[in-house]
Amino acid sequence: MALSGRGEAVCGGVAAQTPALLRFEKARIEDIKVLTEVQKRTFDDDSRRFGGLPAGGPPGYDSVDWTLWAMQTGIYYKILAGDRIIGGVILFDMHNRHFNLGRIFVDPDWQNQGIGSHAIRFIEKTFTYVKKWSLDTPEWAVRNHHFYEKLGYVKVGEEVPKGVDIRLFLYEKRAPSRPDRPGL
Repeated sequence: MALSGRGEAVCGGVAAQTPALLRFEKARIEDIKVLTEVQKRTFDDDSRRFGGLPAGGPPGYDSVDWTLWAMQTGIYYKILAGDRIIGGVILFDMHNRHFNLGRIFVDPDWQNQGIGSHAIRFIEKTFTYVKKWSLDTPEWAVRNHHFYEKLGYVKVGEEVPKGVDIRLFLYEKRAPSRPDRPGL
């Protein structure tokens, strides 16, 4: 993966099915509508196919306002195949070299091609100073559990957030000892 002068990452396809030109760029205001649509398609598809639930996803997954909030509050990357937005990654800096992977999503038409794995490798290579990564995923999302565990995440607990009727599995990944600041 290489960073271009415009702050984007370009990586060649590792798997034969992975698009030859997969890029990660910081999301911009003009991307809000498309990112929200892709996120909605992704989570609705997952909940129907794997959770046996009606369409649905995490809070704000179908809201342009939430997408704007995430862009302003977190670090939001869009995933592109060529010039088409096919997914996104949202990170939150929890301080003390701890980042939370708030969301990762890939359009259902582009799944099972290694794109999610590329996205995780991209963020881990971009934020080399992070010592701890955390995330949560629904109990019923067995496919997600396998995905994160394959990439080195370990289940550290479970919780049922107030006002929500779903159990979340909590995952963490600890990075090897690294310098306190990038570039050291």
